[in-house]
Amino acid sequence: MVSLRCKMIVKQELQKIGLHCVNVDLGTIEIRENINDAQKEELRQNLHHYGLELLDNKRNIIIEKIKAIIIEMVHYSDEVPKVNYSDYISKKLGYDYTYLANTFSEVKGITIQQYIILNKIERAKELLMYGELNLTEISYKLHYSSVAHLSNQFKKVTGLTPTYFKSLKKKRLRNLEDL
Repeated sequence: MVSLRCKMIVKQELQKIGLHCVNVDLGTIEIRENINDAQKEELRQNLHHYGLELLDNKRNIIIEKIKAIIIEMVHYSDEVPKVNYSDYISKKLGYDYTYLANTFSEVKGITIQQYIILNKIERAKELLMYGELNLTEISYKLHYSSVAHLSNQFKKVTGLTPTYFKSLKKKRLRNLEDL
């Protein structure tokens, strides 16, 4: 999802260079006029000032859309997907999954599945640090088939077991109390 703040910034910057925004959405800006090279470069520089990037390469736009969908699914959605990730991403973007997967792998050097796993493990680390959920609840929340499956992936990615990772937080807190 594109934040409201980002949408406003993009609209303001388009107005500054004399362009009229029709729509701002995930990875796309729709404008009424044709944009020339000078306007595009000015927009690129102005957006960069806000930490935003103008992507005009179709492959990069697709990659950013895939990443945003995965981040939304893993970090911000509690719903269990009704279809598998590949079907969901393919349907959401309107492209064949094989094309999306090949493009993602060529550009990022990892598969979409690996990117999903990395995000799920990052989310598991966050949830472990908060300490509000136990490992069973975390594995359910992240749609793992079992605690063992989550634990195995966690160890492969981090080199630590989830339990040991969680214990590191407790050690840090004790060390802070000793100061």
